[in-house]
Amino acid sequence: MKKLLDRVPSFTKSFYFLATLFFVFWLAFVDSNDLFLQRELKTKQSELVEAKKFYEDRILEVKNDREALLNNPELLEKIAREKYLMKKENEDLYIIVD
Repeated sequence: MKKLLDRVPSFTKSFYFLATLFFVFWLAFVDSNDLFLQRELKTKQSELVEAKKFYEDRILEVKNDREALLNNPELLEKIAREKYLMKKENEDLYIIVD
C-alpha cells in the first residue's frame, strides 16, 4: 500500500487540490444546475429557436398573402368563392364533394 501511495503525485494530496476537486464534482453532478439540467435547457433552447424561425417565416408568408389579397381584387374574389363559399346575389352555388 505504501508503494502505491508513493506513486501518486504529491500535489493530489494537497488540501486545495482536494477541495477544488470536490467543488467541481459538486457543481457538475450535485448542484441544482448540474450538467444534465444544462444539457436539457440547451436542447429546449434550440427547439424554441427553431420554432421561432418557423413562426417568423409563417408570419412573413401571411403578410405577403395579405398584401396580395388587398392589392388584387380578382384573387380576393377567388379566395372568397373557394374558401368561404361566397357567391353573388343572382348566382346559385353547387358544391361537389369527391
